[in-house]
Amino acid sequence: MTTPLTPLSVAPVAQTAGWRDRLSFLRYQIGRSPLTIAGLAITCIVLLCMIFAPWLAPHDPNAVNLAHRLAAPSAQYWFGTDEVGRDLFSRVLHGSQQSVGVGLFVAFSSCLIGGLLGCMSGVIGGRFDSLIMRLMDIMLSVPSLVLIMALTAALGPSLFNAMLAITLVRIPFYVRLARGQALSIRQMGYVKAAQTFGAGRWHIVLWHVARNATPPLLVQLSLDIGAAILMASALGFIGLGAQQPTAEWGAMVATGRKYILDQWWYSTFPGLAILITATGFNLLGDGVRDLLDPRQQGK
Repeated sequence: MTTPLTPLSVAPVAQTAGWRDRLSFLRYQIGRSPLTIAGLAITCIVLLCMIFAPWLAPHDPNAVNLAHRLAAPSAQYWFGTDEVGRDLFSRVLHGSQQSVGVGLFVAFSSCLIGGLLGCMSGVIGGRFDSLIMRLMDIMLSVPSLVLIMALTAALGPSLFNAMLAITLVRIPFYVRLARGQALSIRQMGYVKAAQTFGAGRWHIVLWHVARNATPPLLVQLSLDIGAAILMASALGFIGLGAQQPTAEWGAMVATGRKYILDQWWYSTFPGLAILITATGFNLLGDGVRDLLDPRQQGK
């Protein structure tokens, strides 16, 4: 006699099938967009170069060799050398750790802080909500780049201070987005039921509101990484970011513009690194937006 399957024996099978369906749907959605695949490929290559830069670089990025200063690209120096003979290929690889690292830190930290603050503001409401939103309105009333430059100049030119300034300026965008989601989610029946059973504000914020507000925040995060990289490079270009001898793409472009007429490779390769990296993250961000947008599910 065959023993009937119980719910306990069916549940693991159903759960496994559910994960397989989600992965299949994910592959299907990504495969539909060649631009998303290109963005994912560029992003993976950039991240691998950033992680393995110390092993991929053929030379010490800070090693001075005046005998080969401003050498053209060759088999020995793939991207040429700078004004003191440092290998530009090695410096571009190590520069990815600075530029891309800043972009990732800024996007994730501003998303975490701004998302949590916006969810709290939407759930708590009252004077706390008014205070938070007025502060965000003041920050948003000043052009982002101007405010970043002012904060970095006040803190002192350095890569760390530039990273903090960009993070502070990006937080209001996440606060407004998370607050809008929180105002909608707190009216849902399951949130009202949780309040009826005595759930505290922190439980509602973390367990109900923040979890359901995550998809739009992830979309904004994926789109912000490329913008943060461009901002960090712009600060490095005007001398408010990474300082010598640290390898950073924006600072390398700024120094190389002095030699752009005769030594074109000095600014070209760091500039291409910025362009390709920002484009890759933007393409990936567009793909994440289409993937998490419910309106795209049936198309």
